[in-house]
Amino acid sequence: MTIISSPQDFRRAAAARLPRFLFDYADGGAGSEMTLRANVDDLARLGLRQRVLRDVSEIDLSSDLLGTRRPLPVALGPIGIGGMYRRRGETQAARAANAAGIPFTLSTVGLCSLGEVRRATAGPLWFQLYVIRDRAFMADLIATAKAEGAEALVFTVDMPVPGSRYRDAHSGMSGPNAPLRRMMQAIGKPGWAWDVGLHGRPHALGNLLPVLGASSGMNDYMGWLGANFDPSIAWDDIGWIRAAWDGPLIIKGVLDPDDARAAVDAGADAVVVSNHGGRQLDGASSTARALPAIAEAVKGRIGILADSGVRTGLDVVRMLALGAEGVLLGRAWLYALAARGEAGVTTLLSLIEKEMRVAMALTGVRRIADIDRSILSE
Repeated sequence: MTIISSPQDFRRAAAARLPRFLFDYADGGAGSEMTLRANVDDLARLGLRQRVLRDVSEIDLSSDLLGTRRPLPVALGPIGIGGMYRRRGETQAARAANAAGIPFTLSTVGLCSLGEVRRATAGPLWFQLYVIRDRAFMADLIATAKAEGAEALVFTVDMPVPGSRYRDAHSGMSGPNAPLRRMMQAIGKPGWAWDVGLHGRPHALGNLLPVLGASSGMNDYMGWLGANFDPSIAWDDIGWIRAAWDGPLIIKGVLDPDDARAAVDAGADAVVVSNHGGRQLDGASSTARALPAIAEAVKGRIGILADSGVRTGLDVVRMLALGAEGVLLGRAWLYALAARGEAGVTTLLSLIEKEMRVAMALTGVRRIADIDRSILSE
């Protein structure tokens, strides 16, 4: 049994429990995975300036996210097919987020629907919307999000086409004889097969059932992504989304200051500085490198969140120092979910909180608002 003493331990535990096609789908990136690695490495290279005798007896981790005070400047970001990693996985992660007082973001292509997640928890729920060719269906999803009490709409704009994810063809997520290969891998992971393969059904994309029906499952997942994402969408299209959604609108997938300014002009409430976890354009800038210029361009005019490469509480502090006001966790919570379910996500959030407290104490800051580039040693 893997001992969990740090956030990184969950990755090893997830690898031991999951069929290869699911672990590689979570763990992999686009192309040769240069951007995937840079996301982690560029954050890790940011040194922290240790200070002493600063009276850090009382540390406050609370902060405002989209105008609401939260115990942590953190939310669980959207991840597709999270329900394949633990039985009804999105509901388990949402409950853990609720217990921590932070938002859970449900992906358009989650296994659990908005309704199922809302029935599982009354906690803060955000909904992530993809660029879909069928505008009427997009409008229906927005209406459903409103009806289920979603607090924010996270519109992902960096996926007009799926990235080239070569690992998926080797693992069995896609490629020749993929269903057979996935079945054979599942046989070798009896814990996962019992929990998810047998008792985690239906393996359907809950939010897509109205348009895909019974075919909205794993066999159609990769094909649906390629066939239904819309490369024609442009900034002018944000207008009708803004008109249909009167709550906070977050534009996710911004890496360029000019695009951040365009998001301000389009009426968005926040941007997520993100390269989709290195899963889209290999060679794109890491979030850590892109974030400072975006913060300089638009901070104070629009909320700034960040993701990609965040694995620990130290990484959260580093992102805040670079100009983010909040951080979305992605792979980190998925590894924890795969390894230990809801309890794993709860443990992860506790570890991140503890690491943030240590980092703040040893850099001499007591409030989230006090974290800025002055705590970096570069």
